[in-house]
Amino acid sequence: MHVVGKMRVLLVPPLLLLLLCGARSQAASRPNFVLLMADDFGIGDPGCYGNKTLRTPNIDRLAEGGVKLTQHLAAAPLCTPSRAAFMTGRYPIRSGMASRSRVGVFIFSASSGGLPASEITFAKLLKNQGYSTALIGKWHLGTNCHNKTDFCHHPLSHGFDYFYGLTVTNLRDCKPGEGSVFATGIQVLVFIPLQVLAITVLTLGMLNCLGLLHVPRLVFLCLLFLAALILCLLLCFLHYFRPLNCFLMRNRDITQQPISYENLTQRLTVDAVQFIQRSTERPFLLVLSYLHVHTALFASRDFAGRSQHGAYGDAAEEMDWSVGQVLDVLEELGLSNNTLVYFSSDQGAHVEEVTAKGEVHGGSNGIYKGGKANNWEGGIRVPGLLRWPGVIPAGLESDQPTSNMDVFPTVVKLAGAQLPADRIIDGRDLMPLLRGQTQQSDHEFLFHYCNFYLNAVRWHPRNSTAIWKAFFFTPKFTPEGANGCFPTHVCFCHGHYVTHHHPPLLYDISRDPRERSPLSPASEPRFQQILDTMQQAAARHAETLPEVPNQLSLGNLLWKPWLQLCCSSSGLSCQCDLEKLGRRAQL
Repeated sequence: MHVVGKMRVLLVPPLLLLLLCGARSQAASRPNFVLLMADDFGIGDPGCYGNKTLRTPNIDRLAEGGVKLTQHLAAAPLCTPSRAAFMTGRYPIRSGMASRSRVGVFIFSASSGGLPASEITFAKLLKNQGYSTALIGKWHLGTNCHNKTDFCHHPLSHGFDYFYGLTVTNLRDCKPGEGSVFATGIQVLVFIPLQVLAITVLTLGMLNCLGLLHVPRLVFLCLLFLAALILCLLLCFLHYFRPLNCFLMRNRDITQQPISYENLTQRLTVDAVQFIQRSTERPFLLVLSYLHVHTALFASRDFAGRSQHGAYGDAAEEMDWSVGQVLDVLEELGLSNNTLVYFSSDQGAHVEEVTAKGEVHGGSNGIYKGGKANNWEGGIRVPGLLRWPGVIPAGLESDQPTSNMDVFPTVVKLAGAQLPADRIIDGRDLMPLLRGQTQQSDHEFLFHYCNFYLNAVRWHPRNSTAIWKAFFFTPKFTPEGANGCFPTHVCFCHGHYVTHHHPPLLYDISRDPRERSPLSPASEPRFQQILDTMQQAAARHAETLPEVPNQLSLGNLLWKPWLQLCCSSSGLSCQCDLEKLGRRAQL
């Protein structure tokens, strides 16, 4: 028995040693992930995609050292649905993150909609695999559900250990002097009712003076009170919007309300670098989600006025500097060869961003038509760069259709996790394409949604160079001959704002990437056959879409006072700057 016991004593340590070594080897083989997501950055903006005047040397470093995707597509042309698809690998309509109204994104921090708890992000799966996870920058997928402390939609509820940034987005209204994105809404909700009230009061007054109608004085007083109330509500909105909606959070605490743009990119970048520095002992996931180059545009003193493209160029070049800081710290810590770096944008450049002074505050979508908020190529074709030295060949270029949804299965599989078996994952693993093991994307069909509505279908037949794209409807660009919907600031997805096509408009993107010449039965003999195949694919896809709660319904979009977050130490003023206090403490 003692011999057996001794044998057991002798055998157990080697077995444990093998297990421990295996576990360490597995941990060491799992890469880190740095996912860099720009906001409204056009495919025509980086130097590696052909821009000759905007300086993006660090973004270009990624292209030189890795793979450049030239047909990388956002799953939606607006921030909220596109980011939901990126995080989950699923079309946003599957999670209810696709609006049926004109408003397709969250515009208030105190809204009740957001990414449902039932959705699984890549951060959640990697956290379960022992990864350290962080989101720094923009979230835009909701905050609370029922009260200001449940944080049901918050990044920390979706797999991130650490969050530092904005729960909503960077709006013009957050920066004094930049105007308001709510101009059209204010006109409809305020100025039109005021005009109606004014006409009513004048009409009643005239009738009363002419003796044709006796109007009690109380009626006039009530109408004047209503007009005063509407004006008061407008002034309150304009005064309180910034401190209420524009704030910076660290985890679940507000650190700056309202947000200050002073060295904001530097603060976010320093935080990202510090996260990498303290995460060297185990694999990590960093999502650095830039506020650049969404308006309001901003840049620090080192970049302001330095570019050839005004405020937009300054912001873009400052973002490129930040990318360089992240790449540099990976090299300094010897992590480059074990880190997959991805750079993209949530959708194309916002071509309608023109100030009252005529300054263009939107970027370039290169040769492509349209931009943010529509599914012409300019709205969804975005930069797609991936670098992993020693694993992904340097300098490779692929024109295969890929999607920002593909990041989900790619990252999850590389981390050693299993893809969820209880739901459809629309993304496809990119590694065979990135390694050159296959020459064709796994996406035969891709479906392009304009909010809730299926707008177009893309078909890349197996063993064919053709890439067909069929539009069921297209936005009405205004003014006539423009490349966007300038009066409404973005293009809308239904009603009189779109033109429906019967039969659908058909393009061969491989030959006509600018989408200038729709095909016809005369120019394409297989015209009807191609459309039939694509419509059948769309019908099969529709069968996989169960009804889910609409997270972007009017009720979920509206501002709710009981969900409003406010600095805990500031009473009712909702103003604080713990960022400044923290910097003073460091000094």
